[in-house]
This record gives sequence, C-alpha cells and structure tokens, in this order.
Amino acid sequence: MCGIVGAVAQRDVADILVEGLKRLEYRGYDSAGVAIIDNQHGLNRLRRLGKVQELADALNDSPLVGGTGIAHTRWATHGAPSEANAHPHISSNTIAVVHNGIIENHNELREKLQALGYEFASETDTEVITHLVHYELKKASSLMEAVQLTVKQLEGAYGTVVMDTRDKDRVVVARSGSPLVIGYGLGENFIASDLMALLPVTRKFSYLEEGDVAEITRFEVNIVDKEGNPVIREAKESEVSHDAGDKGEYRHYMLKETYEQPTAIRNTLEGRLIGSTLDINTFGDSADDIFKEIEHVQIIACGTSYHSGMVARYWLEAHAGVSCNIEIASEFRYRKSHVPKNALLVTISQSGETADTLAALRLAKDLGYKASLTICNVAGSSLVRESDLAFMTKAGAEIGVASTKAFTTQLVGLLMMTLALGKHHGMSEERQAEIAQSIMTLPNKLEEVLALADPIEALAEDFADKNHALFLGRGDQYPIAMEGALKLKEISYIHAEAYAAGELKHGPLALIDAEMPVIVVAPQNDLIEKLKSNVEEVRARGGLMYVFADSNANFSSDETMKVIDVPLCDDIIAPIVYTLPLQLLSYYVAIIKGTDVDQPRNLAKSVTVE
Repeated sequence: MCGIVGAVAQRDVADILVEGLKRLEYRGYDSAGVAIIDNQHGLNRLRRLGKVQELADALNDSPLVGGTGIAHTRWATHGAPSEANAHPHISSNTIAVVHNGIIENHNELREKLQALGYEFASETDTEVITHLVHYELKKASSLMEAVQLTVKQLEGAYGTVVMDTRDKDRVVVARSGSPLVIGYGLGENFIASDLMALLPVTRKFSYLEEGDVAEITRFEVNIVDKEGNPVIREAKESEVSHDAGDKGEYRHYMLKETYEQPTAIRNTLEGRLIGSTLDINTFGDSADDIFKEIEHVQIIACGTSYHSGMVARYWLEAHAGVSCNIEIASEFRYRKSHVPKNALLVTISQSGETADTLAALRLAKDLGYKASLTICNVAGSSLVRESDLAFMTKAGAEIGVASTKAFTTQLVGLLMMTLALGKHHGMSEERQAEIAQSIMTLPNKLEEVLALADPIEALAEDFADKNHALFLGRGDQYPIAMEGALKLKEISYIHAEAYAAGELKHGPLALIDAEMPVIVVAPQNDLIEKLKSNVEEVRARGGLMYVFADSNANFSSDETMKVIDVPLCDDIIAPIVYTLPLQLLSYYVAIIKGTDVDQPRNLAKSVTVE
C-alpha cells in the first residue's frame, strides 16, 4: 500500500527519492515526505499532504542536499491524513524512520516510551519505532543492533527503514510481512517497497525474506535472518520496464491497460500452449507429478483475484472433474478449516504481496495441504518465492488501481490450470484440444470486443445521474457480474451490487425502479432461458436493462432495454470475453462522473496490511 524509497550514495539523492515516489503513486496514498542527512550530519525533512507533486514543489522551493535519505508515501491507518502524521517520523532530531504495515502493540509501546520521557508528535503507530530505536541505541553498539532489538518488541507487520544522523552513510532496514527490495548500484545502493521505484537507477535487485534485517552502505549490503545469522539473498537482473509517465495515446493507465489485454494474453500464452498441447512445466518442474495426485483444490484470494477464483471453481468442477472451494483470504486465515485429502492450495494475487493471502499461504503450510500454487504477475514476490508451484501471468506492469489485464490473465492461467488437472482426471484428449483452441482465439476475440468502445461510451451517458446499479449473471458469468460491480464502485463511486440472477426474487427485486439501472451479462449458453425469465422479472417492475449478449441469445433493444452485441465465442472463454465490456462501461461512467480513474479515493493497488 504505502511506498518506501531509500538511498545511500555519494551524489544528492532528493530527486531520486521523489522520482521513486512518483513511480509508486499507483499504490495509493494520501501524503508524502522525505528526510535527508546533509554533509554536516544534519537531519532535514519535508512532508506534504496530498500528491507527490506537492512534495516535489516544496523541494524546489527548499532543496534538501545529501547522499543518504528516505522517502515515503502514506496510506492512512492510524491517524487521519495530515502533515503531522506523514512519514518520515523523527526522534530527537537524529533518528528518522519510514514504515509500511501496522504495529499492533503500538499503544502498549507508546505508554512505555512516554513513561521514559518520549513525546509523540503524531497519532501513528510508526512513531513508536522511531523512539524505540533511539532508546535502544543508548545500549546498542550499532544502528543495526538497535534495530534488531527494536523489531523483537514489535507485533504486527512492518517494512521499515531507519537512518541515524551520527552514522550518515548507512541505513538499516527490516522486513516482517511488508515487502522490501534492495537495489544495487555502483558505489551506491537503494531500498524500496517495489522495484518499480528504482528502475531509473538500477536493474539489479534482491528481495528480503521474512524476518530479515539488512545494513546498507554505499559499498556493502549485509543481511541477517530472523535468527540473526548472516545470509545472502541472491541478486538478479530485472527485465521489468516501466516509464511512469508513459500512457501513450491514452488518457489514463486504466484505459491503456484495458486495451493491452489482447497483447497481455498473447504474452501469457507464449510458449505454454503449443498447438493444442499445454506445457505443464509452466507451473513448475514438479507440477505434473503433483497434479497427478490432486483430488481437491482450495483457492484463496482477495478482491478482483477472488472473482477470478470464483470463475475457476466453475471450470474445475465442470471440466476437470476436481472439487473446488474458494474463500476470501481474510476469512480463511481466521477460522478453523478441514483440509481434504490430497488438496492443492491455490493463491491468486496480482502483486504477490497481498497481506491476507500471504498469511493464508503460511497458515496452510501447517494444515496439511499436498502442495501450493500461486497465480501471480510479479516474479520474485513473496507468494512466488514461498509457493511450491507458480504460474506467472506475464501481464506486464499494471498501474491503474482498478485491475484489468491482471484479472484476465489470471483467468487464462486458471483455465490452463484446469486443463493441466483435467488431463489427470478423465478429460479426453479431444476435449483438451477443444479448450486449448478456444484459449488461443482469445486475443482476437478481445480485439473485437474493444471495437465496441464507442457504443459503450454512449451507453455510459445514462449513468450520469445514477447513484446505484445492479449487475446480474448466471453460472460462470455471476463472478463476472461481481467483477463488473466492483469496477463501477471502485472508480465511479456508484454503489453497485451483483447477484446471481436467480436470487432476484429472494429480495433484490425490492430495489428495482426506474432509477436503478440493471446490467446483465448474457452469452448464449445452457442458462440463457433461465436468465431471460429473470430479465422479465425486472422489466415487469419498471427496471431499465443494459444487456451484454451475443446475437444467438436473441435480445432486442426497446424502450426498457439497451442491448450491446458481444462477439460470439465458445462458452468456456465467455467469462474472459464478457469482462472487457464491463471494464469499458465502468471507465466511461467514471469519466462522466469526473473521478480520479487511476487513483480512486481511499484505495491502494497493493494491499500489504490487514
């Protein structure tokens, strides 16, 4: 969620830090700040409420000079968004700290520190780290030791960076639950919560593991694990590329990423589907041996990724003959659950750092699952490193908070997983070939859907004065209706809900009137006649319908119904195809509403706290 950037260099680092923060803006935040140690060992800090540009403007007016510094974008948890609550936090004008995560025992620590004479200048949980480090330094031999003593007292999640004016060419970092990556330069080194922040200065990175504490200077990086033992975290060259200012011809990243989906899916498929044959090793070298023994799949995810998992349940049970449960990660991790024999745990996350999903994976390791698989977009992320198997979606950088190509490439990965498991559970070679061929048609089908942008944009005008909406779907289109509702509420702030259409008569029909638009996803399939009956129930009560359907479904526009013709496609890929019209609808409604499409209020791209 929040963003961290730090540097130890011979050159001035203020511009590097601010550029790094700009590259992390997509993660979501409400304030920004920077602290730098100057050549006279002085600590200088600037913080601003609002966008990073506010901080950049302040630095232009009052430049901060020095080669060691830390910077942060904050997404408020403890304490309202304000300049006083913005990071970095300082103790005795010598210790400066930035922190991602939540310190759960901060009240207890605050009382202890106040009794020792420390005064608090913010409402944040982070400030306790700052004062604790200062206190521990009174008896520790080094900043590294002081941080190690401090983190032993912390309960909760943290990715934190600490610097001390008395040791100006060094920063110490600690990771528990919240990701941190080290960037290696020539005579300079860096730290960040996301490698995106450091791409202008280095391509060589290593990831800290859970419990690691690291000491970073210009020429050295020394890491110890949670037991205090020296360790080496392998540094690798990154192939990720992203220009934070490059939207190309598009007004917003979300629109750009929506239009990138045909290419993203081609990248997902490349080298994995050869003709009608799936390379199972794309899930990992041991995937085939593991899949042979799997009798049940448990999917864990949050938000949009949860919706992709819901679709996968339909696919796995209908086509692969494997039973499947899907659960929200934040619920799974806090209840007692039964693990069926030979069960595969599947986690889904765009970032690979989603806090609840990662915690669920770690819990599952002690529950007796046969193996774990993650569907993820970020190589080297915690979920990828800690799972037995991994399928990389290869969607490329997704900057818009509202997920588009990450979602559809997750669906492709899950459909390929269905193929892989089906191979060992009675799916015929003929059916495998049919599904593989359907998957290969996806990029072209999505290009056809994107050609519908103009009529969908015109349709969006009807939502200019609307505050509520209902989405309906049946079967594997029900999760797509849920995803459509989520997109609309995320970026247009319209209250939207999704229902399995058969549930209308059990309560939601009470909401239907002329002010409640009802959006329906309606491909021609075995449930179409049932869905048409549900549509008639809405029309009979004065509802206005917006139906996305193919020509074989036989819907016609009239005064109570507007129909958008979606290209014909095979049933099994229809959930992916019907996702795009709903993404476009939500985008154009948000434009009409005048909201911040790429950075909607109160939301963050990567949710690394509970």
